[in-house]
Amino acid sequence: MKKRKVKVGASWRLDETYIKVKGIWSYLYRSVDKLGNTVDFLLTRKRQRMSAQSFLIKAITNVSNNMQLLKFSL
Repeated sequence: MKKRKVKVGASWRLDETYIKVKGIWSYLYRSVDKLGNTVDFLLTRKRQRMSAQSFLIKAITNVSNNMQLLKFSL
């Protein structure tokens, strides 16, 4: 199956939640645009500032290559 990228809007937010994956608790960071399309996500076992910060920078860089980010919410 071929993976498709959906165009994302110029306004999006970052969510952080704690979920159980295969019996192990993990942190899920995901960025979602105004329409609910997932921009990017990161799944880690530990909650670390550096991993969240690098995820945020990567997500902004990937989106800003295609369009200008107008609004961002945490």
